[in-house]
Amino acid sequence: MSHSQASEDILLREDKDGAVYLTLNRPDKFNTLSETMLAALQRELDAIAADPAVRCVVIGAKGRGFCAGHDLREMRENSDHSYYQALFRGCSRLMQSVVALPVPVIAKVQGMATAAGCQLVASCDLAIAARSASFAVSGINVGLFCSTPAVALSRNVSPKRAFDMLVSGQFIDAETALEWGLLSDVTADSDLETAVADKVEQILSKSPAAVRFGKSMFHPQREMALADAYDFAGNVMAENMLSPDAGEGIDAFLGKRKPVWALPGC
Repeated sequence: MSHSQASEDILLREDKDGAVYLTLNRPDKFNTLSETMLAALQRELDAIAADPAVRCVVIGAKGRGFCAGHDLREMRENSDHSYYQALFRGCSRLMQSVVALPVPVIAKVQGMATAAGCQLVASCDLAIAARSASFAVSGINVGLFCSTPAVALSRNVSPKRAFDMLVSGQFIDAETALEWGLLSDVTADSDLETAVADKVEQILSKSPAAVRFGKSMFHPQREMALADAYDFAGNVMAENMLSPDAGEGIDAFLGKRKPVWALPGC
């Protein structure tokens, strides 16, 4: 059964068949990451991380744009070093929570994604954008180098392309973002909902245990030396092989039948 709720007016949540849809709902402000928005997102991600029934997360947004980054007006009203440290620490924790979530996270992008909004896209495991979407880390245009967005951006895009975006503030279109590695797919604007729904359905059709094993190893191994990465991945794969779903999946393949996965929480 699906149900919807609003954890905050500015952040909407819908749960449907194991997928959680989080929607930034501040369209008049281009869904900027105000303190309240950051706190609402963090609460939801913490709850999702502790819920074994969740199998996939989609982060989308209302209005003409995905997210225009931090709320600059709010930042100017709090001109204090400790405030800025706490703000960027909280945003960095949020981005790391997206990466650490035990299930895949999909960014569903329409309109522009700039600065910390582009950082959010880069932090998600998958990102599907409408063809009219655009991306930038444009803090440099207002005298602020996007240092924290650079962390996520440079882990998706080659160093020279990432630095070019950071130092020039240039916007790139969705097709360029796809070519450069920021996105996993681009679709016609009218097909964005369908493309995201199809990707969610693909994920939900797989073994929940296998997907969680995969998410648990994919990001950590990228930071390891090659031999360490293989050792780590081999241990994860051995644990995965001992799971009921792996046995069921292999038996189903050998028996030429459709597997029946063990659903979490059942």
